[in-house]
Amino acid sequence: MNVNRRKFLAVPALAVPVLAGGSAVAQAAPAAQPSHHQKVLTGAEQLAAQHWRPLAGRKLGVLSNPTGVLASGDHIVDDMVAAGVRPVAAFGPEHGFRGSAQAGGSEGDYTDPRTGIPVYDAYGADAVKLATLFTKAGLDTVVFDIADVGARFYTYIWSLYTAMVAAAKVGAAFVVLDRPNPIGGRLAGPVLDPKFASGVGRKPIAQQHGMTVGELARLFNTEFLPGEGVKPAKLDVVEVRGWRRDMLFAETGLDWVMPSPNMPTPHTAIVYPGTCLFEGTLFAEGRGTTRPFEIIGAPGVDWPWRDKLEALDLPGARFRETYFVPTFSKFVNETCGGVQLTVTDPKAFDAITTAVAMLVTAKQVAPQTFDWRPDHAIDLLSGSDRLRTMIDAGAGVDEVTGAWRAELAAFDRKRRPYLIYR
Repeated sequence: MNVNRRKFLAVPALAVPVLAGGSAVAQAAPAAQPSHHQKVLTGAEQLAAQHWRPLAGRKLGVLSNPTGVLASGDHIVDDMVAAGVRPVAAFGPEHGFRGSAQAGGSEGDYTDPRTGIPVYDAYGADAVKLATLFTKAGLDTVVFDIADVGARFYTYIWSLYTAMVAAAKVGAAFVVLDRPNPIGGRLAGPVLDPKFASGVGRKPIAQQHGMTVGELARLFNTEFLPGEGVKPAKLDVVEVRGWRRDMLFAETGLDWVMPSPNMPTPHTAIVYPGTCLFEGTLFAEGRGTTRPFEIIGAPGVDWPWRDKLEALDLPGARFRETYFVPTFSKFVNETCGGVQLTVTDPKAFDAITTAVAMLVTAKQVAPQTFDWRPDHAIDLLSGSDRLRTMIDAGAGVDEVTGAWRAELAAFDRKRRPYLIYR
């Protein structure tokens, strides 16, 4: 996601377990967990199995995008309408409700041609504007169903946060249909310094937060919403069944739906919390190629970078010398040299440490080519100016990554009460 744009499976009817005790979304009657032969069950899949009856009678506003999909391939809003539970409005984040816009874009306000439901553009809206849209739509419940990829600078979690604040302002209930974190529950990287808050990081969470959107909603509701001058939202999380924190997306049995145009595969999501940092440099981060965030480079870069990286023997990572010509974004129609990052062992791979190594070595082997963007967008992505200043001062990989060890441990302690899955 550009810094300057700032910013599956049919199941028998189930009673849906929720949090925030005693909600009317569902009366929790226990249901068997999926066996190892079954797929993970998303929150949306479980409500759809009940034909959305737990939400019947509510004036629903649905904040979603193409990832709000069922195993049938139907979008949740289409399925709600078919079941006779018709939302009063839908809201689209970055890239839009139906997902037709590129990075930094949205679809505007329109009437959805398939359902006839009004769609409002929520991308870039602050809580005051979004509260106004909620009031205009006449809703009493906001439903959030968007797949995240596990990185602080992926903007959908901040759409979640803003919508929670707006819902609290208008007294609306908030329901999160949870989905797995595709890169698992591992925590990594620096924690945002609030002085560097922006559209790609509004609150102090880790760069690779290791939480689902449902877990983040719980944390947001208690830790951050009171600071916005509102009472916490009336929050329910419809939990995922069968997901564990050590599971990657390939283990869930779910179909991958691109959450944004430059997130084509689960592999992209694995590297993204690290290599997205190259958005804050003058190197191309692979936009305009078929392997965004996996292919990194710039004109004039050659094989020494690959050789330097391979010599580090980074866990779970392999680098290939590559040449490419971006079709959009940086260096359009220019030949670039660089590396393609391949993850050989996702469980051993550390996206952020790998990216730091790539940044440090790029500066060493291509000092005339590598530099930060003049607007210091890297500071917004990394959450402070520390990464930039340490690398500029000649710090090594271990020194850089060691600098955030204490704050990461503190964030881990803070997040633990809000975790749902083990």
